[in-house]
Amino acid sequence: MSDKASWRAIDIQQDDWFISFPEAGQTELEDAIEASRHTPITELSPSSFPLPRLSQLLQQVADNLDHGVGLALVRGLKIDHLSREDIMRAYFGMGSYIGNARPQNRLGHMIGHVKDLGEDAGDPKTRIYRTNARQRFHVDSSDIVTLLCLKTAKSGGESALVSSLAIVDYMEEHFPELADTLKQPYIYDRKGEIPAGKHAWYEIPIVTEQDGVRSCYFARDFIESAQARFTDIPRLTERQIAALDKVEELAEDPQFHLNAILQPGDLQFVNNHVLLHSRGAYVDHAEAEHKRHLLRFWLASHRPRPLAPVFEERYGPLDGSRPRGGIFVPDVSMSVPLEAE
Repeated sequence: MSDKASWRAIDIQQDDWFISFPEAGQTELEDAIEASRHTPITELSPSSFPLPRLSQLLQQVADNLDHGVGLALVRGLKIDHLSREDIMRAYFGMGSYIGNARPQNRLGHMIGHVKDLGEDAGDPKTRIYRTNARQRFHVDSSDIVTLLCLKTAKSGGESALVSSLAIVDYMEEHFPELADTLKQPYIYDRKGEIPAGKHAWYEIPIVTEQDGVRSCYFARDFIESAQARFTDIPRLTERQIAALDKVEELAEDPQFHLNAILQPGDLQFVNNHVLLHSRGAYVDHAEAEHKRHLLRFWLASHRPRPLAPVFEERYGPLDGSRPRGGIFVPDVSMSVPLEAE
């Protein structure tokens, strides 16, 4: 990844990450939906979901993720007249041009629903995306995470994005001891989503390097959950806590992060290895049909970034024997639920 992925909000230009969905692309997309009717959503691929012109836009997205700022926001997709199944089909089909779908929870959901389901945000095992609480800056366990906005909240719920590489660069210059601490292993809670033969937790340093390429893995809620739930793991040191605090302090600095206000039809793509993302708390509409609702898709990149061997504990094999990343638990089938479960 070039230095373009190390940016601050005060320096980045909208042209670096904002892409307009072409009007002519709508017809091509809907034609692909019809052409793919006999293919299950979870089996869609470029061969069964033909996009001869839109594939160029999706290549631009992939280039942004792999060689640019690590972010792309596509605006202009019209979804109001599409059924939920057609929206899922379009979302999965377009994503197949960028990467392979990965399951994102213990239920095997290949596309998830980001929606307040009334779960307790104070329970360490709760996945915060199923509440209306604020999500701290974090990464997901895949190369790429993408969101498709269906409905917005009554208020709040803004998306924020920050370059983790820029944070590390700044810390290495101004807080070198804390930056070195980020290269030590941190322990993360699997929150009950445990692959066969694995522990209920795993270790990955926040900053790693492989073949001269840096990557960042940061999810403080999962670190703190491990500290709260497991008594047989090492306690965080004062310096480790200070390093976590500094990462969050810089991520919250308006000079570093940018806000993306997602509108219905917006597609947001993020490279988890170079960016952190967060979401503000929100107040929802009273009517069920108007409540905030996003779809989430995890992808293993077709052009995978070199990752340190320690990532195998979370991502699975890195040798290309199967697409990496995602959450795999025993006896689960992959699915694309049309409604939140």
